[in-house]
Amino acid sequence: MTTAALPVNDVPFEIAGREFRSRLMVGTGKYRSNAEMAAALEASGAEVVTVAVRRVDLNRANEEGMLRHLDPDQYFLLANTAGCYSADEAIRYARLARAAGFNEWIKLEVIGDEETLLPDVAGLLEATKVLVDEGFKVMAYTNEDLITALRLEEAGAVAVMPLASPIGSGLGLLNPHAIRTIKRRLSVPVIVDAGVGCATDACAAMEQGVDGILMNTGIAAASDPVRMAHAMRLAVEAGRASFLAGRMPKRETAMPSSPLEGMLD
Repeated sequence: MTTAALPVNDVPFEIAGREFRSRLMVGTGKYRSNAEMAAALEASGAEVVTVAVRRVDLNRANEEGMLRHLDPDQYFLLANTAGCYSADEAIRYARLARAAGFNEWIKLEVIGDEETLLPDVAGLLEATKVLVDEGFKVMAYTNEDLITALRLEEAGAVAVMPLASPIGSGLGLLNPHAIRTIKRRLSVPVIVDAGVGCATDACAAMEQGVDGILMNTGIAAASDPVRMAHAMRLAVEAGRASFLAGRMPKRETAMPSSPLEGMLD
């Protein structure tokens, strides 16, 4: 597989003073095997790989465990609190992750509804404040509401992660205006999380000017996860380059592609 050239004249992708080489972050759930997961992660080119603390065996010595297949020298392992339905649960699992040897970074999820998996924003804010006070670098999964995003930044989140669409839906970016507004108003990095189903979705999300994307199901549930991981890598790079290049103005009337001056009669 080939690798697209990185966009030129771009700023580094940096969160809380740490620079990352890829704007694509990936999850580790739903793969058919650990070997398939490892191959997809490699194809994605991602540096940040997130792990659901509540759902994986944290014993690295276990041959069948997921962590056995994730080289910490190759990947930046980001623990997450997927499956937590209250601030107390999320705080407890963040502490468990750190005690188990993960770093102080946490992707914070506090789910408020089992059907939609939308976040409980009150619980999310509460957990963010507690974990920031305890020295965690909190990357907060949230909805596309600007006020919540602003409150998370005020609470000390090092990145805010609004959804493109519901978790695992693959519906793509449903509210690009809201995502652009959050990006424009916040100072911390904005990373789209959840709902990206294909490379087109990834490119469209990056074209809103966000700093990165985190995805899992869009890759793991593809017929060929390794090929899709590669496609997502290229799409994120293309979307970023397209944003930096600046799109042409939209018009409701046609305009010839060639100059009209000097045309033969």
